[in-house]
Amino acid sequence: MAVTDLDPAQPVPSGTVLLDVREQDEWDAGHAPDAVHIPLGDLPDRVDELPEDQRLLVVCHAGGRSAQATAWLVQGGRDAVNVEGGMVDWARAGLPVV
Repeated sequence: MAVTDLDPAQPVPSGTVLLDVREQDEWDAGHAPDAVHIPLGDLPDRVDELPEDQRLLVVCHAGGRSAQATAWLVQGGRDAVNVEGGMVDWARAGLPVV
């Protein structure tokens, strides 16, 4: 899914969780409001923190790590979609960053 596919008025649709898999320093530099932060390396140990009944939009800096996380989540039976372009495209599109 491209950032341009998201609704600027509500980029994270109701019933969807935005999962940010970047490292702590990247998160601290700016992230989407209400995103859940689980760095990629921690995901296998913390996957149970994510709801099983909601779609996961997975984001990283530019899309590489989130693609890996998405593949792993889908293989495990989760409804997960990679946000291509990551937070770089998110910010360029003018979507909220805190």
